[in-house]
Amino acid sequence: MKLTFYGHATFGLEIGGKKLLFDPFITPNPAAKHIDITSLKPDYILISHGHGDHMADLEAIQKDSGAQVVGIVEVTHWLESNKGITNTVGMNFGGNFNFDFGKVKIVYALHTSSMPDGSYGGVPVGFLITSKDNKKIYYAGDTALTYEMKLLADEGIDWAILPIGDFYTMGPDDAIKAAGFVNCKNVIGMHYDTFPPIAIDKDAAREKFTKAGLTLHLPGIGESIDL
Repeated sequence: MKLTFYGHATFGLEIGGKKLLFDPFITPNPAAKHIDITSLKPDYILISHGHGDHMADLEAIQKDSGAQVVGIVEVTHWLESNKGITNTVGMNFGGNFNFDFGKVKIVYALHTSSMPDGSYGGVPVGFLITSKDNKKIYYAGDTALTYEMKLLADEGIDWAILPIGDFYTMGPDDAIKAAGFVNCKNVIGMHYDTFPPIAIDKDAAREKFTKAGLTLHLPGIGESIDL
C-alpha cells in the first residue's frame, strides 16, 4: 500500500489495485498549489464530515473521475440531492461494507458537522480500512480525544492517521493518548499548519511521540510513504 499526503487532512491511498482519496481539500490550500487535482483520478472518495475544509474539491474530483463517494448517510444524501452525485455508499456507525479493495468500517469521531450550505450533515466519522491481506489503517477524521477509541484497541491497527493541529481537533498530547487507546505505534499526522490556529512545531511534536515510544510521520505535501 502507498499513502500520499495532499495537505491538511487529504490523503490518497493505493490499496488492492484501487485509489482512495480522503477528505479532498486541495485547491483552497495555498500550500498545496502544486497539486493538480485532475491527475488524482480516485476510484473512491471517503468523506469524514461535511465541513468545507474536508470536501471543497469533492464535486470537481468526483465528476472528473466518476469516483464512488463513501460517507455517513446524511452526507451522501446531501450530495445526491444537491450535487447530483448518485454514485455513493451511505453508511452509519458500526457498519462494515466490503469493497473490491477491502473493507470499510465507520467509526466514531468527536467533532461537529454541517454541509457547506449550512444544512444538516449528520455527525462526523472516522474510517477503519482493512485490506485484503488484513492490513488495517485508521483514518480518525476530525476528532477530539474520546474514550470510544479504546473500542479499536484489539483491531490490530497497523497505521493511525490522527489530527495533531490542536484548536479544532486533538493536539500532539491528546494524539499520543489516542495512539495508546487504539494500540498503534505508527502515526501519520494531519490537520495541522493549514491555518494559523493549527500551526505546530513539527520537531517538538516528533520528539513528544518519540519519548512516548511512538513514531510520528509528517510527509510533505505530495510526498508518498509505503505502508
